[in-house]
Amino acid sequence: MSNPLSKDKNQKHTKRRRAPKSDKHSPNDLIFGLHAIQAALELPTTRVTEIFIADERDDARIESLIEAAQPHGLKPQKVTREELDEMVPDAQHQGAIARCRPLDNLDETDLFKLIDELDVPPFLLILDCVQDPHNLGACMRSAEAAGAHAVIAPKDRASSLTATALKVSSGAAERLPFIQVTNLARVLRELQQNGVWIVGTSGDCETTLFEADLKGPLAIVLGAEGRGIRRLTRENCDQVMYIPMQGGAESLNVSVAAGVCLFEASRQRS
Repeated sequence: MSNPLSKDKNQKHTKRRRAPKSDKHSPNDLIFGLHAIQAALELPTTRVTEIFIADERDDARIESLIEAAQPHGLKPQKVTREELDEMVPDAQHQGAIARCRPLDNLDETDLFKLIDELDVPPFLLILDCVQDPHNLGACMRSAEAAGAHAVIAPKDRASSLTATALKVSSGAAERLPFIQVTNLARVLRELQQNGVWIVGTSGDCETTLFEADLKGPLAIVLGAEGRGIRRLTRENCDQVMYIPMQGGAESLNVSVAAGVCLFEASRQRS
């Protein structure tokens, strides 16, 4: 049986209305999941413009989200779970969706401006045509946790920061620059000219991750799911390394490999 006091409590915080039906938006103007929305609200200037929460939810995490929205003048709106399902079909939204201004589109110019402004050696993750947004989100999360300054990917044949990637990143994509470049090989050469050591990953090389020198200005390059880094990308690497493994597994998921490589680099750099 429902608790009328709980319903009255919800009405104090929220206004019941119908959520707008999903239409065509840019890839990152809807975010879902409590952690992803909370992370966007914790920034001094949030890009969140509207919040919709399931009318069936009344718990501490929802209250925390409502409190985080208040300093930005946002009042979450109660809608049915079915309406949320319509906004992001087949997604695990956890009963919360936010409409946002799109993330800034960062490119090569932004990358080299970021490098020029750093007062420490740059530490970059480059993803060569990673197409699964789950993997992209997980790589963003690992990159931020390991202390990387940016994640770089080509614009074509690679995932962008979709709502799924944003959710999987658990807020990292709100804080860590994601830079999409037109010509990855050219950017690799320009990074080298700026003193950045480019280290690729491949199973068919002789240097292990633990033998590679990952200190100083560094960019680690990982390839697409199942295919690895492309030939032209590899030709523009200063060094290629592999992750030594035991057991029968031939390779690691790209997001797992990214975590292993990034934290080994972080260990060496510290």
